[in-house]
Amino acid sequence: MVKQKISITDIAEKTGLSTTTVSRVLNGKAEQYRISKKSQQKIKEVAKELHYTPNQFAANLRTGKSGTMALIIPSLNNPFFAGIASEINTELRKSNYTTIISDSDENPETEKMELQQLIARNIEGLIIVPCGNEWEHIKSLQEQGLPVVCIDRYFENLDIPFVSTDNYTGASMATKQLIENGHSRITCIQGVQHSTPNKLRIKGFTDTMKKAGLESESIVGDDFTFQNGYLETKLLLQQKEHPTAVFTLSNTIAMGCMKALKEENIKVPDDISLITFDDHPYLDYLATPLSCIAQPVSDISKIAVKFLISKINKQEVKTSQVLLRPTIRMRDSIKRIN
Repeated sequence: MVKQKISITDIAEKTGLSTTTVSRVLNGKAEQYRISKKSQQKIKEVAKELHYTPNQFAANLRTGKSGTMALIIPSLNNPFFAGIASEINTELRKSNYTTIISDSDENPETEKMELQQLIARNIEGLIIVPCGNEWEHIKSLQEQGLPVVCIDRYFENLDIPFVSTDNYTGASMATKQLIENGHSRITCIQGVQHSTPNKLRIKGFTDTMKKAGLESESIVGDDFTFQNGYLETKLLLQQKEHPTAVFTLSNTIAMGCMKALKEENIKVPDDISLITFDDHPYLDYLATPLSCIAQPVSDISKIAVKFLISKINKQEVKTSQVLLRPTIRMRDSIKRIN
């Protein structure tokens, strides 16, 4: 038998006070209505005794606020996005917001459908990692008054606030590291080609190669997935001349790459050097700890939440489009060659 939820009526009956008085005390309005300390204490003690839980839905109807934010990311399977989701959820909880997390599965139509369902839940704000080139549906929500912040991926020519990594600089740092260690035959395995981070990482890679006088750079791949890294590496190893180094544009791509290398008995870094974009604690525990470009995930998440809360509270923010510098973390996956 399902236990009936305790209501303010139950508390009123047990205390001998009116439901109006009970409601005012439990909603923090006791002082406003000059309710005695004795009555306040009595109501709170009974509420605790009966394990009373406020009806959030009813409270939402009264205030017009849901206390809920939404986060849409392309994939919860990707450790980078899972890390962002965890950080943002933690930050929003500090401001007493509940976070609804949705996964667009790198599909723009799924993203649009998820947004419609989230709007129906009366969300107060949205943080989104857009998964495609289409922006009209996101811009429309902003124009309707919903606070929106893009994170990681963004639209360069729109006034939608965003926080991301300086992806161009990060890719340049990784490429320079390989070049400085003697590598000239470098293959880059990229992710979703139309996404802003991917485009900027590719530009950082190609520009740095050209500055070093290396015009024969190789770029393959089309997705931020394990499978993409695995298949593209398998194809690379079919070529007569292998690259001496591989730069993967996400740690998921790197994991697929390493699996393919292991299957072909290619050792990192003895046979092929490897560096990746995105850090994760597990990179330290691999058979060969993997060098990487680490994004400031915690700072990105905190700034995004700060932007969102400021928008909700109608506070002026001097800048609302921020790129943060990544860091390079050297481990054991790059070999110096002559």
